[in-house]
Amino acid sequence: MFEDSLIESGGKLKTKRGRTSVVAFMIEFMIIGVMVLIPLIFTEALPKGQMMFLLVAPPPPPPPPPPAAAVVQHVRVIQTDIVNGELRTPTKIPQKVKMIQEDEAPPAMASAGVVGGVPGGIPGGQMGGVIGGIISATPVAVPKIAAPQRVRVSSGVSSGLLIRKVNPTYPPLARQARIQGTVVLQAQISKDGSIENLTLVSGHPMLAPAAIEAVKQWKYKPYLLNGEPVEVDTQVQVNLTLAGG
Repeated sequence: MFEDSLIESGGKLKTKRGRTSVVAFMIEFMIIGVMVLIPLIFTEALPKGQMMFLLVAPPPPPPPPPPAAAVVQHVRVIQTDIVNGELRTPTKIPQKVKMIQEDEAPPAMASAGVVGGVPGGIPGGQMGGVIGGIISATPVAVPKIAAPQRVRVSSGVSSGLLIRKVNPTYPPLARQARIQGTVVLQAQISKDGSIENLTLVSGHPMLAPAAIEAVKQWKYKPYLLNGEPVEVDTQVQVNLTLAGG
C-alpha cells in the first residue's frame, strides 16, 4: 500500500515537471523573439553613429603605383688606334687599306690674306681693314714714367752696396769709462755712392761723434733704379766694443 502511494505521487511529480519546463521554454522563446523584433520595429532607438558605420562601405584600396620604366643606356664604344698619344699596334691585318685624302688647299688669294681679314680683301692687306691699317700705321707714344730722385732702402740692402768701410776710433774717455754699444745713424747716399748727410738716431753721446766721423768716409756703389742712379735714404749701424776698439 505504501509503495503504491509512492508510485502514484512520483508519476504526478514527473508530469508537473514536464509541463513546467515546456512553459518556461515557451516564455524564454517569446522573450528572445520580442528582444529581436523591438530593434527592427523601433529603428530610431538605435545609435546613429553605429548604424552609419554599419551601412557605409569602406573606401576601396588605392591603386598600386605604376612600375618604374626600365632605363636602358646605350653606350657606344669608339675604337681608336691611338692609346696614350701613341699608335696602337693592330691585332690583325685589314683586308682593305683606306687611302687618306686631305682637303684641297684654299686659293692663293685667301692664303695671301691675314688673320682677321674680310672675304674678298686684297692679298697682303692689314688686319681689320682700312681702319686697322690706319691705326697700325699711326705711331703710339708710350709715356715714360719718371724715376724717383730718392728711394728708401733697408740697412741690409745698403750694406750689400758698401765698397769701403772705415772703422771708428774708440774715444779715450769712453774706453776709460768702459762704455760700449751700437750707434744708429740716418744716412743719405748720393748718386755717386758718397755719404752726404748723417743724423743721429740712437746711441751713447760719447760714442756718436766717433761713429759719425768714420761713416762720413764710407763709400757705396751707386743704387740703380730702371738703369739710372738715384739717391738713397738708409740707416747705418756702427758697433763700438772694447774688444774691437
